[in-house]
Amino acid sequence: MSIWRKKPIEAFHADMKKSELNRVLTKWGLTSLGIGAIIGGGIFTLTGIAAHDHAGPALALSFIIAGIGCTFAALCYAEFSSVLPVEGSAYAYSYGTVGEIFAWFIGWNLILEYMMGATTVAVSWSGYFDKLMHLFGIHLPIWLTNDPITVVEKAAELGIAAPSFAFNLPAFIITWVVTAILVKGIKEAASTNNLIVILKVAVVLFVIVAGAFFINTENWTPFIPERIFDAKGEGHFGWSGVVTAATIVFFAYIGFDAVSTQAGEAINPKKDVPFAIISSLVICTVLYILVSLVLTGMVKYDALDMKAPVASAFSAAGLTWAVYIITIAAVAGLTSVMLVMMLGQTRIFLGMAKDGLLPKKLFASIHPKFKTPYKSTILVGFIISIVAAFTPINTVSEMCSMGTLLAFAMISGAVWLLRVKQPQLERPYKTPFLPVVATLGMGFNLFLMTQVRANTWIAFIIWGTLGILVYFLYSRKKSNLHPKD
Repeated sequence: MSIWRKKPIEAFHADMKKSELNRVLTKWGLTSLGIGAIIGGGIFTLTGIAAHDHAGPALALSFIIAGIGCTFAALCYAEFSSVLPVEGSAYAYSYGTVGEIFAWFIGWNLILEYMMGATTVAVSWSGYFDKLMHLFGIHLPIWLTNDPITVVEKAAELGIAAPSFAFNLPAFIITWVVTAILVKGIKEAASTNNLIVILKVAVVLFVIVAGAFFINTENWTPFIPERIFDAKGEGHFGWSGVVTAATIVFFAYIGFDAVSTQAGEAINPKKDVPFAIISSLVICTVLYILVSLVLTGMVKYDALDMKAPVASAFSAAGLTWAVYIITIAAVAGLTSVMLVMMLGQTRIFLGMAKDGLLPKKLFASIHPKFKTPYKSTILVGFIISIVAAFTPINTVSEMCSMGTLLAFAMISGAVWLLRVKQPQLERPYKTPFLPVVATLGMGFNLFLMTQVRANTWIAFIIWGTLGILVYFLYSRKKSNLHPKD
């Protein structure tokens, strides 16, 4: 049987009717999940790195570029989610249009994206939690809040001997807290997320409004700093720096993909998922642009703290009381990002297992009471907690974007392909100007893949090769579409 075999659209609709998942999410509940995934690391951590090293005040342009690129993909996702309102996101969409091998490769890379994304956020959460403890005069030992590699660097900074053992306990604990919430049920997860999103958006609006009174417009000059080269020969700033910063902050936008993984738990997925994808992206893009302008206006870009840019900007303005609010919001905000990423991860596993490409007993097993894929949730929690406890943040953060960029590019092409091959399908939402939007979606995301560092490409190729081996050794023969003897 061909590796390009496609799952019939009718089969997706049959799966949807047989789903054991609880349908409790409204359009605003789904939008809240999207905002919960998008607002977090982008504002609280990535803005400092992107402005300080690459874009300067033009970080706002970087957010616009990344937002436009994501919008093309989001419009394509929205049409797909109305045609195929099932869990599995880009994996499911590819399976119904391009073919099994392609769908497997997309799903395999989304597994890495969500897992490394959640791990990055867990480590970042630990850093903000440690800062919060410091604000209240509690100082945890460095060997208990850092991985074995980072603790050596921290010890050198403090001028002390490096501990013989290190374990990032806060990252480990928060992973299991989130895992427990997800095992308990989607309703509890969504309610927790809604409360955190309200807090996050309130604090982001506070940052924008309060920070606006402390903007010094001289800090925006020059808006695009002149391009320079460091001792390693790497370029910074200029228009190429703005584009590089766009690839960095792109990670902040990938949360809208998580909305489409929740279609199996939406009350009216054909209408509500497209609405939530587009509205969460638009809301967050506007907030990101305003925050980046405020931060680079409050503090000169080269003086921004790369680890906690928002808190440091307010501290520099003398608003030390605001640092407490921002740090608490960062701790809560990163929790919801992690929650949505782990939620998306397990739903992709569920979609692939239902199709026979992964072991059903482990990944498609639904809890009789909680109606959640509890076995895969616990497995994901275990892996993330261990990796987060022992791995530096820069190692895991670079692994996130490659699978997403590839998925966005492929979905942009696949929705066009489906429109041509099956024009008769019911499409509650239709992407406007599809040929233009699909072409720009493919081109933009493939271009951003060329801007990613070489080490990330190597890791992507190794992971992809492993995925192809798993497919041919296990998944191809176990697939529901494989002819039975």
